[in-house]
Amino acid sequence: MRKIDPVRQQERRNQILAAAADCFAEHGFHATSTAQICARAGMSPGNLFHYYGSKTDIIEALIAVDTETSRLRMQAACSAPDARQALVEWIAQQLALHQDPAYVRLGMEVLAEAVRNVRVHALVMENEASRKGGLIALLGAIWGARESPEPLAEMADVLLLLLDGVYSRSVVDPAFGAAAGRRLLDQALLRCLPGGAPDGAVRTSKQRSRG
Repeated sequence: MRKIDPVRQQERRNQILAAAADCFAEHGFHATSTAQICARAGMSPGNLFHYYGSKTDIIEALIAVDTETSRLRMQAACSAPDARQALVEWIAQQLALHQDPAYVRLGMEVLAEAVRNVRVHALVMENEASRKGGLIALLGAIWGARESPEPLAEMADVLLLLLDGVYSRSVVDPAFGAAAGRRLLDQALLRCLPGGAPDGAVRTSKQRSRG
């Protein structure tokens, strides 16, 4: 019997997911055929269906990977020696993702499918709950024993609303760039961090004066 190589299997899964993400972003979820995904991944339909039974299985796997990646990122931020700076860097990472056209298009496809598919909707909800829970934990690490002026969950909601707003504005208003999003998030950080935003906030005052 042929021995299964788990590393090789994971590489093949990653190859399929990367190819599918590109195709979904370019053509849309429903307009993308499995043949296109196979061509982009450089494998036969038999190989693809060995790992994923349908396009829906693939989009569910993409959400699961994003959820786990986000969880690990936030876990690292929460354990960083400087939690304040870790929050600033996490926000900067999110802004960078929201300026990536392929990431934005793929995200919109996932959200559109979540409206139609109960299982995809549940996975998206899990993803959002994980993101908010991690952000609350990070804010808790920043405040420590000090009493925050607002509930940490509300602070997390403010930051997430602004990040989601930057995400959607980048789709409907090309003139709304990353700089505008950073300014809004700088103002939110002043409310969410004890003592105001750190010197290394999303964008420093010197950078703002130049921009």
